[in-house]
Amino acid sequence: MATLQLTVPSMNCSVCAEKISKAVKGIDPSAIIQADPATKLVNVKTIAANETVKQAIVSAGYPVN
Repeated sequence: MATLQLTVPSMNCSVCAEKISKAVKGIDPSAIIQADPATKLVNVKTIAANETVKQAIVSAGYPVN
């Protein structure tokens, strides 16, 4: 499992964090996600490719830096 740390500037609340988590779980149900709206950081432990994870978050409406 790889760990990635992504900055998601438009994640402003726990609902946003929930949507991001659901998007990642959609591509990897075993992923471990920590999304913190205060720091705008999302940490993901996943077997999915980095680009796939980023695309899932972008598709959920949250651009990734």
